[in-house]
Amino acid sequence: MVTSQAGGGNDVQARAIARGLTEALGQQVIVDNRASGVIPGEIVAKATPNGYTLLFYNNALWTGPLLQKTPYDPVRDFAPVTTATVAPNILVVSNGLAVNSVQQLIALAKAKPGALNYASSGLGASNHLAAELFKYMAGVDIVRIGYKGASAGLNDVMAGQVQVMFPTAGSVIPLIKLERVKPLAVTSLERSRVAPDLPTIAESGLPGYESLAIYGVFAPAGTPKPIIERLNNEIVRVLASPDVKKLFFKLGMETVGGSPAQLAEKVRDEMNRLGKVIKAAGIKAQ
Repeated sequence: MVTSQAGGGNDVQARAIARGLTEALGQQVIVDNRASGVIPGEIVAKATPNGYTLLFYNNALWTGPLLQKTPYDPVRDFAPVTTATVAPNILVVSNGLAVNSVQQLIALAKAKPGALNYASSGLGASNHLAAELFKYMAGVDIVRIGYKGASAGLNDVMAGQVQVMFPTAGSVIPLIKLERVKPLAVTSLERSRVAPDLPTIAESGLPGYESLAIYGVFAPAGTPKPIIERLNNEIVRVLASPDVKKLFFKLGMETVGGSPAQLAEKVRDEMNRLGKVIKAAGIKAQ
């Protein structure tokens, strides 16, 4: 089950994994497209834990419960299988803003609290929480302007109506190449192959800063360990394929793989770290 319409970024990733699993397991793996939100998680959490129902989802699976009550617990009700991909966001500013580095942006924001705006899409989206984490760690007041979609926010940054945004790398790199916006840094802890010429926010004035879109595969809690291990082995093999790596890279994603324990640890760490940010900012689903 994937939380994306057919042809969306999540869908492309899920279908590539499904094709690889179909070949490895000798039986058809079907991609079931559902709208994002709590329903896909609820369906998989309540599914029979036999390895036949899997969820391909991102950070929303574990940040959603930090914003609102959900019918599942992201730690208790799922068995992590593997991290599929990660994708950095990129801190960009409008071309007319007189800053050329993260430190200059922080200095300007501190000199003029509340004067700068940042664009984001839905509450809890990666471009939203990346910005709030930045504000939290830098101790600055930059006002959120919400949009129904990230593209509308980017349009206003390009027009100079909004000064700051943290869009996904895949969505903004074409605009950076066209010099429609000014990039300052990537949100990954280490420099990203997706945008190798950009420094990280962590190395540019906010040590320890990291905000990534993380895509993982989950099974219902209680799925037998041998099944989880088989799924993990086969999916990691798919992710290691040069063709899959190339496909995902074009989407602005870096393939990961890894163990179930590593994904479980990442989920717990993200919930703890971002929970503090969400509480401090008073963010709640509307």
